[in-house]
Amino acid sequence: MNLVTIEHLTKSYTERLLFDDTAFSVSEGEKTGIIGINGTGKSTLLKIVAGLEEPDKGTVVRSRGLDIRYLSQNPEFDPKDTVIQAVLKDNQGHEHVWDIESQAKSMLNKLGITDHEALMGTLSGGQKKRVALASVLLSTAKLLILDEPTNHLDSSMADWLEEYLKKFKGALLMITHDRYFLDSVTNRIVELDKGKLYSYQTNYQGFLKLKAERLDMAAASERKRQSILRVELEWMQRGARARSTKQKAHIQRYEALRDQKAPEADGKVEMESAASRLGRTTVEIAGLSKSYGDKVLLKEFTYIFLKDDRIGIIGPNGAGKSTLMKMIAGWVKPDEGTIEIGQTVRMGYFSQENEEMDESLRVIDYIKNVAEYVKTKDGSITATQMLERFLFPSHMQYTTIGKLSGGERRRLYLLRILMDAPNVILLDEPTNDLDIQTLTILEDYLDSFQGIVVTVSHDRYFLDRVVRRIFAFEGNGKVRQYEGGFTDYQATSAQEQLSRAFDSSTQEGQKEKAASKAETGRKADSDSTRRQGRKLKFSYKEQKEWETIEEEISLLEEEIQDLEQEMEEASSNYGRLQELMGEKEQKEAKLEERMDRWMYLNDLAEKIAAQ
Repeated sequence: MNLVTIEHLTKSYTERLLFDDTAFSVSEGEKTGIIGINGTGKSTLLKIVAGLEEPDKGTVVRSRGLDIRYLSQNPEFDPKDTVIQAVLKDNQGHEHVWDIESQAKSMLNKLGITDHEALMGTLSGGQKKRVALASVLLSTAKLLILDEPTNHLDSSMADWLEEYLKKFKGALLMITHDRYFLDSVTNRIVELDKGKLYSYQTNYQGFLKLKAERLDMAAASERKRQSILRVELEWMQRGARARSTKQKAHIQRYEALRDQKAPEADGKVEMESAASRLGRTTVEIAGLSKSYGDKVLLKEFTYIFLKDDRIGIIGPNGAGKSTLMKMIAGWVKPDEGTIEIGQTVRMGYFSQENEEMDESLRVIDYIKNVAEYVKTKDGSITATQMLERFLFPSHMQYTTIGKLSGGERRRLYLLRILMDAPNVILLDEPTNDLDIQTLTILEDYLDSFQGIVVTVSHDRYFLDRVVRRIFAFEGNGKVRQYEGGFTDYQATSAQEQLSRAFDSSTQEGQKEKAASKAETGRKADSDSTRRQGRKLKFSYKEQKEWETIEEEISLLEEEIQDLEQEMEEASSNYGRLQELMGEKEQKEAKLEERMDRWMYLNDLAEKIAAQ
């Protein structure tokens, strides 16, 4: 059953045509991801489905009584409301209103919002987004519409949200740049391409395959059209001997083929590596420490960057990742320690917040203010050519910045940084607000970049694709190094957790075993004293326990084996892995206790039999 049906959708923004007489629908149980280049109308489509915007032409039909909740990119709240008031205010009609507050607090905690009485006006943009996400997820709506829900989530939060949405029974419509997330959660991908919507009943990986097939078919059709057109053109050039009906039909067929539009090739953000020469001294950090009040972000951190380093920085929100980047860039001073920057270092810093952009400035002038051209391995490229390659065609280059979408501004900001030909690139959450196509080409660009790349990111796919070493902020100023990408880090971290848990379990087990044996000895001595002069026998309780204890031990062993299997399967889900480890520790402790008890009962049974 269709929850929302849109037909003949047409919509323009300023002089830009976003939707060109296209159709779209949302059905029950569908979990749909919308993808497309920034500025082509993805967020506008979500707003139209949610009823927050109207199309210029076309019809939008929603099923009767359909409850929709919408998460915007930049949610707004009453600044005087507390966090819990803001969430409860948006869920007053919840069917379990008596239990909603405890649910809200639990979900907020999972999303890193632990001060439920904080005023909304004091929260950062990322914190507000997470409060809004909790509010939407708590609703009983049949359709959730989420615009970039993974922005401002650390990896454990993203893992939790991924599992939550996979279990969600209603329909889901969302935009996200997180490709692992998209691949795991969705069962339908809708691509917005040149004003048309193309639907693929599959996840992201399946979409990539099906899109390639669609483009191959379009290219084959175009080759066939060109071949027929050449034959028709030769006929036309020979000249018609008479004006018969048959010949007129031939002419009409030629004109129809001639006027038919060829499939438009996708624009690509082609970014040749453009870096200045990097000398012997790069960036050398020694004994770096930084605190804000009682919160220690960094303590005695030391590292010397190599010329081709690819570093990924991860950790919980507020741990100090961006602060480290700002100290390297010279924006923030450390409390202690030194940062030595080599004389040849030319640093480009792509921060979370765009620099102040003059909205009245034209796109071309914004770039030319940095450089008229940039030197690459293939020669010099002008600012105009670079803009073309960054999906800013000629007609957009003379548009003012104020008319660009948020994602287009981020892309323009990135181009401005790269036009300066840095040899050290600092990327702070680069995947926020950049479309997947731009990210893919950025990743390709970084492959050939002759310099140092340091990135703060929660995007697991981007980290796996780009970095070769992880700096993990682990609290209280501690930063640990792990070799490899994010998946390698998770595997190593999980193995260390398992080892620590095993060591702890072994130590505790040995203590419990010694204590249990001592207690068993005391009980045996006491029983022996009481039973002197009369035959040994099981008490009623001991008899029942002896009859069932072997089955109980066998069951515990099976449960531990099942948990170990689950832990192997959940190795990429750190949150779930921790839960399983806790369960395994409890089961092992129980098994140890039951084994000691079996030994006592078995000894007693042998003595009884020997009487």
